[in-house]
Amino acid sequence: MGSNESPQPFSSRLPEEPVDRLIAPIVRFLHIEAASGVALLGATAAALTLANSPWADLFFAFWSQPIGIQVGPLSFDYSLRHVINDGLMTLFFFVVGLEIKRELVLGELRELRVAALPIAAALGGMLVPAGIYLALQLGEPGERGWGVVMATDIAFVVGCLAVLGERVPHSLRIFVLSLAIIDDIGAVLVIAVAYSANLDLQMLGLGIGGVGAVLLLRRLGVRSVPIYYLAGILAWVAVDKSGIHPTILGVVLGLLTPAHPWVGVQRFQAIMGRVSGYLRGVRWSESENKNKQVEMVRSVAYAARETISPLERIEASLHPWVNFLILPLFAFANAGVPLTVAGFGAPVALAVTAGLMLGKPTGIFAASWLVVRLGIAERPSDVPWTAIAAAGVLCGIGFTMAIFIANLAFEPELIEPANLGILAASLASAVLGLALLAASLHHRPNKLT
Repeated sequence: MGSNESPQPFSSRLPEEPVDRLIAPIVRFLHIEAASGVALLGATAAALTLANSPWADLFFAFWSQPIGIQVGPLSFDYSLRHVINDGLMTLFFFVVGLEIKRELVLGELRELRVAALPIAAALGGMLVPAGIYLALQLGEPGERGWGVVMATDIAFVVGCLAVLGERVPHSLRIFVLSLAIIDDIGAVLVIAVAYSANLDLQMLGLGIGGVGAVLLLRRLGVRSVPIYYLAGILAWVAVDKSGIHPTILGVVLGLLTPAHPWVGVQRFQAIMGRVSGYLRGVRWSESENKNKQVEMVRSVAYAARETISPLERIEASLHPWVNFLILPLFAFANAGVPLTVAGFGAPVALAVTAGLMLGKPTGIFAASWLVVRLGIAERPSDVPWTAIAAAGVLCGIGFTMAIFIANLAFEPELIEPANLGILAASLASAVLGLALLAASLHHRPNKLT
């Protein structure tokens, strides 16, 4: 090798392994906003197909299979559907809590003036549908289901927005996402207040104690995530036995997750500078220095991890599992209903359809127009009123949260017609909302003009 040959520079990127080349396309797929909606749609189609096939009885019986867990004298017996709806869906609500916390601390909802428009729209989009539903079902067997029509399915709505791509203004996306998150807050409050059973105060106390343990661990500076998961599981068992729906615990724990990193950027830079200076002045052949090297590398790895807040780190790790496993599994277990003309014409189905298809867009548009007219909020300049009206129609896609609340609100004989109403309203809202939104944005000027 000649002396004039310059050394090859080190790459600033981590070494690539063969598995990285296999995973990369999957990672890119997970980052496509519409992917979660596609997964939900596929699971729903499969559930409906099996529920209306010769294997329908086996399909329905499968979800009633008991799953038993025994720890010493304690025995827990749940059906498979209960494990999904009350257990796995707690993780979904935990991610919802993380999203709410992020928006309240770091996102659009941290400034009241900016948040006023989606807050008002969400309130209108919850109250008006509930009012329409009650007008049709007051004094009827389905009266208790007014909370079903208050929810918006974020995954499907975002998937619909993704279909239109760059034609959708960024401010409209933020408006819809903020509205849907506030909807989630409302749905959680409805579940906690209206759809919780008789309370067992002793078990509720144990559940509150579990939440207190999480707060204590955080106060003591414990950074190990598995310890928090263990405390959360123990609290879930207690809350599940208390009569309060355990998914509420998921939201509470999500809201308690720190949104700011433990190690700031400046401190991390100082740590890196100190380590870099140490590395330049040592001889790694000495055993003592080798031990010091390991210690230094570990400190850098730990500091690098803690420059990302626990909220962001946990949300990034759970989001794919929730969107592409838990939610489709929930849809597969709950969306399978027999499709009959009589079912679509049932009073509960019609009330749900009216609440979602008429109440949602009416409430969202009317409340938005009112707060802008009063000067409380300001409409983004690149979002016409027609686009807000179309977005209101899209928000009639209730699906996941609506089906979830329907399972809590109704007796078994009313769940099927309610789900039929949810499916019909969600499909119609998606098709009509997309068409209206595309038309409203058709003459939107190019960003460069």
